Amino acid sequence: MARLKIQQLTKTYPNGVKALDAVSLTIPNGMFGLLGPNGAGKSSLMRTLATLQLPDSGYIYFDGNDVLQNPQEMRNKLGYLPQDFGVYPKISAVDLLTHLAVLKGLPNTNDRKEQVLALLQQTNLFEVRKRSVGTFSGGMRQRFGIAQALLGNPQLIIVDEPTAGLDPQERNRFHDLLNEIGTERVVILSTHIVEDVNDLCPEMAVMANGKLILQGKPANLTENLDGKIWRKVIIKAELDQYSTRFDVISTRIIAGQLNVFVLADQLPAAGFERVYPGLEEVYFAALFGTKGKREVLV
Repeated sequence: MARLKIQQLTKTYPNGVKALDAVSLTIPNGMFGLLGPNGAGKSSLMRTLATLQLPDSGYIYFDGNDVLQNPQEMRNKLGYLPQDFGVYPKISAVDLLTHLAVLKGLPNTNDRKEQVLALLQQTNLFEVRKRSVGTFSGGMRQRFGIAQALLGNPQLIIVDEPTAGLDPQERNRFHDLLNEIGTERVVILSTHIVEDVNDLCPEMAVMANGKLILQGKPANLTENLDGKIWRKVIIKAELDQYSTRFDVISTRIIAGQLNVFVLADQLPAAGFERVYPGLEEVYFAALFGTKGKREVLV
C-alpha cells in the first residue's frame, strides 16, 4: 500500500526558475531512489516534502494525512538529512545528539538517553561518542546525520546526496546503514550517483529540469533497454561526427580508449557491438537519448 503520494507538485522561484513541474509520485515502504543531475529539482522536491517550503500548487499525502494542510503531523514522522548538514563543531557527538533529541521533542530523560546511545551504536559512532563532531571525517559526519534523522523513530526518511565526497569504504558503510533502516519505512534517496540507486533501491525515478522523465524498477528499466545500447571504440576527433549521426547517450574511457555509447533499435553502423545495459545506460538514455533531449530542453 502506498504511504507517500505526491500529486502535480509545482514550484517556481522568484527568479523564474521552475524547480518542480507537475511532479507526481507514489512511493511505498522501502528505499526509493531519485536520480537526476545537479539542478534537476531533486532538492526542491525534498525540501517541499520536508515542509521547509510550500509548493505553488499540488498535493502531498503521507499515511492519508494532507501534508500541506497539516505540516506538523508530517514533521512528527520525518527524519531529514539535507545535502548540507551543519553541526556545532566543538560539541561531542553524544551531547549534540542529545540536544537534537530535545529539539525533536523527546521529553523523557531516560528514554532519550537510551535512544541516543542506541543510535550511536547503530551508526558505528559509539566508540567516538565523546569526540567533538568537528573532528569527524566526512563519512562519520554523514553517519551522525543519519543518527539525528532517526531520532523519534520517523516513518519517512529523506537523505539528500548523502554519499557525495565519501571514499569507497565509507560509502559502503553508509550503504549498509541505509539498507538496514530502509525496510519498515519510506526512505527517499536523492542523488546524482547512479551506483547508490543501483545498490540500494528496488524503485526509482529520474528527474530533469523539474520534471519526472522516467520511473520504475531498475531491473525492468534495464531490461527494457536490452538490444538498444551499442558501443564502439573511436578516436576523439570522430566524436562530433558520431554525435551528429547517432543518438549518443554517453562516452567513456575504457582501458585508455574512447568508447561511445549509442541508443538505437538496430545496429547503427559497422563496428558497433551490442552491450547489455546497466542502470547508468538507463539514466543516460533518459537524459540524453532522443526523448530525453527533448524533455531536458523543454
